Amino acid sequence: MGAEPRECVPERPTRRRRIDWRVWAPLTLLTLALLIGVGFRLADRRDAADLVWGAVTLAALLPAAWAMLRQLWHRQFGVDVIAVLALVGTLLVREYLAGAVIAVMVGTGRALEGYAQRRATRDLRALLERAPRQARRRTPDGAIEVVPLDRVAAGDRLLVGPGDVVPVDGTVEEAATLDESVVTGESQLVDRAEGEQVASGVVNAGAGFGLHATRNAAESTYAGIVRLAEEATARKAPVVRLADRYAAAFVPFTLLLAGVAWLLTGEFLRAVAVLVVATPCPLLLATPIAIVSGLSRVARRGVLIREGGSLELLGRARTLLMDKTGTLTAGRPRASEVVAAPGGDRDEVLRLAASVEQLSPHVLAAALVTLARERGLRLAEPADVTEEPGRGVTGRVDGRLVRVGQLTGEPQEWARRIRERAELAGRSTVWVGDDRGPFGAILLEDPVRPDARRTVRRLREAGLTRLVMVTGDRPRTARQVAQLVGVDDVIAQCSPREKVDRVRSEAGRAVTVMVGDGVNDAPALAEAHVGVAMGATGATASADVADAVLTVDRLDRLADAVEIARYARRIAIQSAAVGMGLAVVAMVVAALGRLPPVAGAFLQEGIDVLVILNALRALRGGLRHRGVPPETRDLLDRYAGQHAGVREALARLRDTADLVATRPDAPECVPALREVHRRFTDEVLPHESGEERRLYPALAGPPGGDEATSTMSRQHVEISRLVDRVGGHLAHLPDGRLRPDEVPDLLAALYGLDAVLRLHLAIEEEDYFSLSPTDGPPR
Repeated sequence: MGAEPRECVPERPTRRRRIDWRVWAPLTLLTLALLIGVGFRLADRRDAADLVWGAVTLAALLPAAWAMLRQLWHRQFGVDVIAVLALVGTLLVREYLAGAVIAVMVGTGRALEGYAQRRATRDLRALLERAPRQARRRTPDGAIEVVPLDRVAAGDRLLVGPGDVVPVDGTVEEAATLDESVVTGESQLVDRAEGEQVASGVVNAGAGFGLHATRNAAESTYAGIVRLAEEATARKAPVVRLADRYAAAFVPFTLLLAGVAWLLTGEFLRAVAVLVVATPCPLLLATPIAIVSGLSRVARRGVLIREGGSLELLGRARTLLMDKTGTLTAGRPRASEVVAAPGGDRDEVLRLAASVEQLSPHVLAAALVTLARERGLRLAEPADVTEEPGRGVTGRVDGRLVRVGQLTGEPQEWARRIRERAELAGRSTVWVGDDRGPFGAILLEDPVRPDARRTVRRLREAGLTRLVMVTGDRPRTARQVAQLVGVDDVIAQCSPREKVDRVRSEAGRAVTVMVGDGVNDAPALAEAHVGVAMGATGATASADVADAVLTVDRLDRLADAVEIARYARRIAIQSAAVGMGLAVVAMVVAALGRLPPVAGAFLQEGIDVLVILNALRALRGGLRHRGVPPETRDLLDRYAGQHAGVREALARLRDTADLVATRPDAPECVPALREVHRRFTDEVLPHESGEERRLYPALAGPPGGDEATSTMSRQHVEISRLVDRVGGHLAHLPDGRLRPDEVPDLLAALYGLDAVLRLHLAIEEEDYFSLSPTDGPPR
């Protein structure tokens, strides 16, 4: 790629663990002063010790009192009042050591909170630190110029050097090895082939490569993530504000208990001791630490949540509404089947269609071109290409006129059958023809995400009791998807206004989450308690109004976020309840005169440290599913990548079965059967055998033991049996032609093999291949 100056693009910052003295300095100074006072006391200089301890108490009292006055000015009555009263009380009764211990306790809590918050938000801060500022752009004369990032436009050709951050979204011009962990959360390196899409923010982990920019910097993925990171500050969650509302009962109880102890005994010291042990650090510190820790964990899983309040609400959610397209399905059309007219060649149909569509920006065109490249077809350069919006594309390929688009005129019998089959399966059809009419068709589908069904199961396990799919699609297609993924209810042909009404209705009964990806989902996302957008592109209205954004194209990360949110909320409530419960017990003991202020201060310090350390547990744990080891991931990716070839063999099988069913005496019937049998014997069965010997034993652990793969092994046996059954028919053909009496059994074997293998592939992709953290479809 040539040598370029390394200063063009900022190097990745070296991350070193440094002590932030802005957080730890107050605690250090307070502790040092406390120890100096202890030294004076040991030297029998009581007055000097009291002077130092009094100064420490006053140093903690002034900022605490100022914070309390600001709360009261805004008509907020919080538990900070008790901390201030405790510090004032120690000064009044001249228990300076107790006051100093309380001051150190408050400083310790704040320092621990700062430590937890820095640890919890370091993933978000890393996004800002890594943001590229410049890019290398190729000039028309072939030179390389360094330009500011805001001067990069869609269509520019860039150069990404080794170790550089990809500056904008684009397509790679040659094979590249990338580290996508910052954007997707996946730690494994990813290989991208020529022409594949690459998101900004990922790191080039291999040799330099060319990049064709498809978006400018402001519209790219990384810019959207950075904007969300800037907003994802750990503001007080509702459970913390709820703690302040509890102060309306807790503070009077504390003051009443302290007053009763003083009134009944006449000892003001007891009242001060009650106030000392009532200092409410568990509510003030432990709860937000747990919530912020949860924010950090979901960020590492590829989910950015704007604030702690949204995380807390996600942990209380009971109802989930999901859009279909782009959420439960891939949102991008995929060419699922190519059909040729009787006597035609399917590969030629696809080659001609993809050649004409090469220059079209339409998403359907991309699906055709992608399938042709996957099958290794050599595309020709089209001529005289014209595109009529809504009708299709016309051009010449190798001198032949080719039309790709809608069906015109009265269809032939074979075309009617294809159209009916597509309608029943919920697929759309692209017709390929010439000036004489159609000679082929390509069926397109929006496939259900492989991880959708598993994710729905995990969401139920996490506590969501009602799952509803809302979509603007047709009822037949919507019901098919709903049955596949296992939701409770489906609402089809739903307009954006109706989506909002439905979300509002559900939100009136329970905490509701809405998941969507399109601009039409934005109003519903804004209406829900927690709106979740699929994919942080930085330019969609759905991401702008959402409370959380999935930065990776995997629905199962939503289940991760729900599980982590519930766990963090549970830890927060547990920490607050245990801390305040212990404090109440200590308050009663202090009221009885059994706990002097100094001892109470040390006891409260221990309680605070205990609950804060417990809150830090939210930084790990809580996920129900088990990961798979790296060697198993490699096997999953390998066999998932082979499914494209298996599906191609399946398409040939279905075409051949249809040929046998409609024209069993055709001369091309037996050769087609032999070719299908050869492909299954040479390609499909070795694939299934490899899975049986290597993949299934490796998967015996994560899904639940050997029994989890036993049904799949039984399907392997059935697939092999049906292939042998077809081979038995072929071995007994006396004259190379099918006998009428053997056609029914042969058709039963062919269609049975088609059904069993399709189901087998679907189960593998949903239950097994979705275990791999690789983002996007298998390559």
